[in-house]
Amino acid sequence: MRLNKLFASMLFVGASFSGTVLADTFQPFEVTDIQVEGLQRVALGAALLSLPVKVGDTVDQLRIQQAIKSLYASTNFENVSVSRDGGVLVVKVTERPTISAVTFDGNKDIKDEQLQESLDGSGVKVGESLDRTMLTGIEKGLQDFYYGVGKYGAKVEAQVINLPRNRVELKFKFTEGLAAEIRQINVVGNHEFTDAELIGMLELKDYVAWWDLFGERRYQKQKLQADLETIKTYYHNKGYIRFEVTSTQVAMTPDRKGLYITINVDEGEKYKVKEVNLTGDLMGREELMKSILPIKAGDMYNGGDVTFTEEMYSKYLGRFGYAYPEVKTYPEIDDKTKEVTLNINVKPGKRVYVRSINFTGNTVTKDEVMRRELRQMEGAWLNSAQVELSKANLNRLGFFETVDTETIQVPGTDDLVDVAVKVKEQPSGSFNAGVGYGTESGLSLQFGVQQNNFLGTGNQAGVSLSTNKYSKNVNLSYTDPYWTKDHVSLGGSIYWSEFDANEANLERYKNSSYGVALNSGFPINEYNRINGGIGYRHNTISEISAYEQARRFYNIYRDNDPNADLSFDNFELSLGWSRSTLNRGTFPTDGSSQRLNGKMTSPGSDLQYFKTDFDTNFYFPINRSQSFVFLARGRLGYGNGYGQFNDNDQILPFWENYYSGGSSSLRGFKSNSVGPRSFYMYSGSEPCFDPSGDGCNFPQPDPDSIQVSSGRSIGGNALATASMELIVPTPFLDEAYTNSVRTSFFVDAGNVWDTEFDYDYYKNSLPADEFAKLQDYSDPARLRASWGLSVQWLSPMGPMVFSLAWPIKEYEGDQTEIFSFNIGKTF
Repeated sequence: MRLNKLFASMLFVGASFSGTVLADTFQPFEVTDIQVEGLQRVALGAALLSLPVKVGDTVDQLRIQQAIKSLYASTNFENVSVSRDGGVLVVKVTERPTISAVTFDGNKDIKDEQLQESLDGSGVKVGESLDRTMLTGIEKGLQDFYYGVGKYGAKVEAQVINLPRNRVELKFKFTEGLAAEIRQINVVGNHEFTDAELIGMLELKDYVAWWDLFGERRYQKQKLQADLETIKTYYHNKGYIRFEVTSTQVAMTPDRKGLYITINVDEGEKYKVKEVNLTGDLMGREELMKSILPIKAGDMYNGGDVTFTEEMYSKYLGRFGYAYPEVKTYPEIDDKTKEVTLNINVKPGKRVYVRSINFTGNTVTKDEVMRRELRQMEGAWLNSAQVELSKANLNRLGFFETVDTETIQVPGTDDLVDVAVKVKEQPSGSFNAGVGYGTESGLSLQFGVQQNNFLGTGNQAGVSLSTNKYSKNVNLSYTDPYWTKDHVSLGGSIYWSEFDANEANLERYKNSSYGVALNSGFPINEYNRINGGIGYRHNTISEISAYEQARRFYNIYRDNDPNADLSFDNFELSLGWSRSTLNRGTFPTDGSSQRLNGKMTSPGSDLQYFKTDFDTNFYFPINRSQSFVFLARGRLGYGNGYGQFNDNDQILPFWENYYSGGSSSLRGFKSNSVGPRSFYMYSGSEPCFDPSGDGCNFPQPDPDSIQVSSGRSIGGNALATASMELIVPTPFLDEAYTNSVRTSFFVDAGNVWDTEFDYDYYKNSLPADEFAKLQDYSDPARLRASWGLSVQWLSPMGPMVFSLAWPIKEYEGDQTEIFSFNIGKTF
């Protein structure tokens, strides 16, 4: 499109013709026959149709000239001559050659596809006839494009290579040369703001720091025009309504390699708002519209506020079906008092109704799945707020990379529109079958389908079988988010898993479990939802390592056989609340989300415990395009037992502990490594762990006889983590992938601790330094922190996460990990 604008106007200018009349003067005569010579590709009938002369006509000099013009206008011929042989009109033509191929050589700044698209729009493409008169205009248009990007030494030559059978190859040869760099930018006439202040806000630069790898001093004409608008807007927003850019000069150095840019401005003076008048058709809402007016008398004039006010009133009118309102501000400037009166004229136009809502781009997702997310209804008046809410709902599904809406007026009417919803689908699930690797999980084998948009129905279905170095899982799940038309969801799952904590950076134990769960959700409004569920789970715990924290649990729940595995049957109840105003389901850039979940086992279960979790995320876009976004997120978790078992207070099972560390929480620390550590007690060479529960008969009279051996992470019943991220555009990435890849710089902090384990019980039995070390690991104040770079990719195989992280706050014994890579993890 950009190239078309640059040279399309030149393509047909000067398309002259050189028809020849062989006789000096044609005396009028009656045409008895017409002969056309030189035809090859063009049929005789087509040539005669272009000739406004027929047998039996009487022709003269003027009619012959008109006939020549008509033949040229047919665009089939590049040369035409007319002669007379008695009563026979003889027309000799040379056909335009057919373009057999179009090639480009030497072009780097413009892609072949862009060039061909521009030429196609002008009819210069393979299979069409060549109009040589257009080539000069094309060459000039392309050279003007290069001049606009600072390449003043560029040359473009169109070569026509003749081929047999009146065919040609059209070859464009480019000599682009080097772009002229900006040597200096000067602003003349500014007094209120310094040169550095004004030049600093421009896209064009005359200086780039050595560390700015992506900065450049290249001149572009379009950027200069945009920069002039930036300066003008800046002054208008500061009250200088009379500000003008009086002229600009772009001067080239003699070697044509450098440019000097001079911007001449007239600042004028600051103006205040004298009064604001609302005029036009206010639809009886004058008082309300005045009450929300952001501009008040006495304020400094601000052009940005004026634009915002116009947009605000337009959106307000759009909520009542006025799709094409005109809101314009007419300023009355008093140069004596330096005041301006703002007259805001409102023309709502005619109220329009929605005839139909049409979807395009959804090759997988069914229309009905999209339509149930709409809040704008067909047959109702157009409501811009409802259209935006519908768009947000579609984005939050997570099925689409982009969602765009457009209102199109129905031809022949002034009160009907169609709403066009155009989407670009993205992977809404994953298919895994093969081998993977993660620095946390090691080598993994997996097969499964996890689809959040199963067969385009919007339902969530999953079948997965996976194994890695520490876990094996089989899971079947299905959820219908629209079980009822009121958006009540219903779903369930059946699962089996084996988990080896020793291979997951945890203290040794094995957990084999299976179960079934049923869940349902109920919407409160557009943003809030309540979820609940019930399930059954069976756990078998074996090969428990003999560390002190496990001994506490083991002594409560062991049976008569101290070497037997522990088995538990539990009925689980869950209840949760979620809220989301995120603008997208995947890689959001604006809005927030909160989730509060509670889980507990029912009374009468083998284990009685509860867990609560709270997660929150806030996205703050920094720029208008939302390519730079600040993300703040946090998580809190707490769990404990309730009731008693064998006269002991029940506690949270250690396999339900919270863990932290790794790509999903505290990056820079190894997976699950943050928080309390196990410890072993020895008296001499004998371990102080006795299945009978007697232990070492604490307190010991002689602490010097006790040795402590620290083990691995065991997690805790309390968790707090927080993260701040600056999301930035991914360098060297095509814009088509911006919604599939996310790059961010982050700072993570947090900790896991145990609020129930009685460390003071060991105070008198351990050396002071050993006791202090144990307390360190469970001290909630000793937060770990890290910073680094993260890249997330929503690949067809599932989400991939790459992280480079360095701890900025760690403690003795912490396990760190600078690089991590994982596939298939949720983020």
